[in-house]
Amino acid sequence: MHFALTLNVKRFTLYYMKSVVSSKGQVTVPAEIREKLGLLPGTVVTFQISDEGALLRKGAPGAHPVDVVYGKLRLRRPVDDLLDEMRGPRSGTG
Repeated sequence: MHFALTLNVKRFTLYYMKSVVSSKGQVTVPAEIREKLGLLPGTVVTFQISDEGALLRKGAPGAHPVDVVYGKLRLRRPVDDLLDEMRGPRSGTG
């Protein structure tokens, strides 16, 4: 009975550890969680927001959508000309 209780407490503790967000928005992941998930320096993690809070997952689920299309757009005119057309001329330009 004592052994089973110890395992349940340890299992519960791993899921409910806490950390404090620094002034730079950084959070220290507790050592037990880093070890269990294999989080080494440089490991990519993703965050998913839900109604219950946020979920941290090891690894990225694929390339970021912006990375997939970066450099693919070919325009007939310079971007500044297109922005001037949409927003109006910038102050200080001809």
